[in-house]
Amino acid sequence: MIGAGLTGLTTAYWLKRKGIDVQIIETQNRIGGQIQTQHHNHYIYETGPTTGSVSTPEVAELMIDLATTSGGKCQLETAPDSSKRRLIWKGDRFRELPSGLLSAITTPLFRFSDKLRILGEPWRKRGTNPDESIASLAARRLGRSFVDYAVDPFISGVYAGNPNQLVTRYALPKLYALERDYGSFVRGAIAKAKQPKSDRDRLASKKVFSALGGLSHIPESEADYIGRERIVLGASQVEVSCLDTIKWETRFVGVDGHVQRVQSQWVVTTCGAYNLPSLLPFVDHASMEPISQLVYAPVMEVNVGMADTFGGDYCAFGGLVPTVEHQQILGILFPSACFSQRAPEGGALFSFFLGGIKHPEMMEKSDAEICSLVEQCLHTMLKFPAVAKPDFIHISRHQRAIPQYGIDSGRRFEAVAHLEKAFPGLVLGGNLRDGIGMGHRITQATTIANNIINSINR
Repeated sequence: MIGAGLTGLTTAYWLKRKGIDVQIIETQNRIGGQIQTQHHNHYIYETGPTTGSVSTPEVAELMIDLATTSGGKCQLETAPDSSKRRLIWKGDRFRELPSGLLSAITTPLFRFSDKLRILGEPWRKRGTNPDESIASLAARRLGRSFVDYAVDPFISGVYAGNPNQLVTRYALPKLYALERDYGSFVRGAIAKAKQPKSDRDRLASKKVFSALGGLSHIPESEADYIGRERIVLGASQVEVSCLDTIKWETRFVGVDGHVQRVQSQWVVTTCGAYNLPSLLPFVDHASMEPISQLVYAPVMEVNVGMADTFGGDYCAFGGLVPTVEHQQILGILFPSACFSQRAPEGGALFSFFLGGIKHPEMMEKSDAEICSLVEQCLHTMLKFPAVAKPDFIHISRHQRAIPQYGIDSGRRFEAVAHLEKAFPGLVLGGNLRDGIGMGHRITQATTIANNIINSINR
């Protein structure tokens, strides 16, 4: 296993559960990948992903199993219903995203003509372009104001991307399938809701989740079960060689400076696409290029602790900022409204997000400039009084944070399938395919582990 992030650890965890020997090689000096929970006085905050979604049964099953194998150290925590509100910035304040028919009719977020347009959505013609962008699809079926004040900020929040560049069937395959299979978002949603569900299907509650006390409890508990002695940290010059059709050798330099070699029947990579050319030197440039050229959005995450909310209403998942509003931030999440222990009593924790595909120049700003900007947003956007000052501000910069599933994704997926077929026992995992969220990572890892287990048991 190359990589000790969520995908690699979850794959190894399920293999170990079946008694299969695993070895994980990680270049960083810590496990967890982008998942990193931090503590500051009475605050608990994340410097990578802040939440996941129980989007598949595999997510729920992992958390249930970890609660047992960790002796209760890793427990699922889901956000309360009170935090379901999503806010969208328009004009001079955050406004609630509609959650029902009445609020959809009365909201100032969308044009009246687009609200009427929704009534005709079930009878609108299907699109004919399989590579249609998310923005184009949404504008065609819902109207431009829905793109500007719902779709665009949503894509900023999920991908830190541009809805004009992301292709629907790759970036939002479930949305694409609603039109493809049912001819309409509305008709498709109704039909899906009527489909019978098994007890296992119902495990996919779609609820926002974390682990009690922070997301790092997930990789830490997986690592404990796998066995820390089976995880190499701080490896360098990692390189995989194909010895023959049934065996692989992974060579690396350990922290002691000595060259080490591990032979295995399977090699699973879960690292970034940009690492694969040096990791897999036996793959020719033409075969690797569609994978290694994957574009990543740069993202800056700024956590801010406030000891006093001054009576402000921050009971929501968070607020997103549409591009048309010309603000300097992508959005603000409210982790202390979603999960326990994230801020002291009477206080709040906020996670600001900046940069993304549309504003990579934000990554070049100094810490002092970012702190000044965030403090300004506390007053102008979150409406804190002038006397309010943060308890702390923590800045995390991620130059390659979120892969962008654009028009080149089809070539990338085909290239991955080609390599896995050409080199049996090689698996290219991670967020370069199968989705970018925590739920996607867990589901992919479970599938990879099951495929290996089934192959061994044949």
